[in-house]
Amino acid sequence: MKKSFVTIMSAVFLLVAGLALADGTPAPVSTPELKQTIGANGKATLVFFQNPFGRPCRMQSEVLDKLKNNRKGNFNIASVNAMKQDDQKAFYDYGIRSLPSLVLVDKSGKIARVFAPGIQSIETLASALDGLK
Repeated sequence: MKKSFVTIMSAVFLLVAGLALADGTPAPVSTPELKQTIGANGKATLVFFQNPFGRPCRMQSEVLDKLKNNRKGNFNIASVNAMKQDDQKAFYDYGIRSLPSLVLVDKSGKIARVFAPGIQSIETLASALDGLK
């Protein structure tokens, strides 16, 4: 019972933390790739938090590649790698605790959506990109 309660409360915390960020807060740019990519070319950016050696992250990477090809590059992808020491601050800044995780940043550099951790479908991501103003 206690273990279930802790699990449920952890999930609620992660959801609330993600929703708190997705209110138009300026996206933290704590890595060189984030600084270079967020808002570049006047495009939205999907920030991809990953461990490139993990199977779920590799699967999400394949989905992102297909989405990028289908949309002819009308958005940016910034990768934040759990294995790189220089990228660790970004995980803290965005409140990322599980992988893979995605955050959608609009073209003005504000957080538009924090997706639930796990693999997101092409349809879900395309719908979120289409929903940006």
